[in-house]
Amino acid sequence: MSAFRVAFVTVPAEKAEELSRQLVENRLAACVNIINNIKSIYRQDGELEIGSEALLVIKTAAMKIEKLIKHVQENHPYDIPEIIALDVSEGNPDYLNWIHKGT
Repeated sequence: MSAFRVAFVTVPAEKAEELSRQLVENRLAACVNIINNIKSIYRQDGELEIGSEALLVIKTAAMKIEKLIKHVQENHPYDIPEIIALDVSEGNPDYLNWIHKGT
């Protein structure tokens, strides 16, 4: 298992920077990229929905992922926020070390 994760979180655009800052300030993430103007198509309560959101691409250490998930759940406006984390199997060793130091 990898020592690093990349997590994806969708969020209303107006909350993206605030949540990203919280994650970095609390050392739950070394870096968060905000990708604005994504369109999401999904089912909610049996109805097809289309929404505009921002996507957070969060770089973190594996040892921080549980706390990161909890923080997002507690500070996200959605009842069930998207939080998907993927293992980082390879990468620039200097960058991975930077993530480690940042978290």
